[in-house]
Amino acid sequence: MSMLTPPGMGGKYRITGDKFPRMRRPRNRRRTILAVVASLVALGMAGWGTLQLIDVFGGGGGKKTTAAGRGQGCPKAATPSAPVRNAALPKPAKIKVNVYNATKRGGLAKETADELKKRGFTVGKVGNAPPEYDKKVKGTGILLGAPKAVSGVLPVLGTQLKGAVQKADGRKGTDVDLILGNGFKSLTTKKDADKALAALARPAPAPSVKC
Repeated sequence: MSMLTPPGMGGKYRITGDKFPRMRRPRNRRRTILAVVASLVALGMAGWGTLQLIDVFGGGGGKKTTAAGRGQGCPKAATPSAPVRNAALPKPAKIKVNVYNATKRGGLAKETADELKKRGFTVGKVGNAPPEYDKKVKGTGILLGAPKAVSGVLPVLGTQLKGAVQKADGRKGTDVDLILGNGFKSLTTKKDADKALAALARPAPAPSVKC
């Protein structure tokens, strides 16, 4: 037994030569690896949480903001030009209507002309439709006028007959034609016609802008 062997220790703990006994337990590699991985995960979560806090308190609201959008306010909505239908519309009394019957039913033009007169329109000629339209209009009717009548006069008259086709021809006068077709039954009720006329004169709402 070596002189370096502590009293009472022998066997495998006996020191011989220049070797010394290992008094501590060998390291557990698995626990060490798990501890390192847990530390890395904790650091990653802490970093992510810090970035979220910076984003929230920095005004990001948790949403990505492009560089082009930073520091810019909501763009002002361009003022749209008022559509033609919102311009000053002519009153029914200022509209002279010629009523023509393109159907096989007799007296239809006069009945319609009388009703239009009650609603405030000025009535011009009343009779059968010209040959180019007689018995050839399949729908409820056709409204004819000069090109400038398309922007005001014809839409106003169109409120009185739903489904009527509006067309412009080469006339120079201000009067317009109402040609009753085979699909005509009656004028739009006065109540509904008044609502349609009010909607026609109502300004269109400005388009909303979302930021």
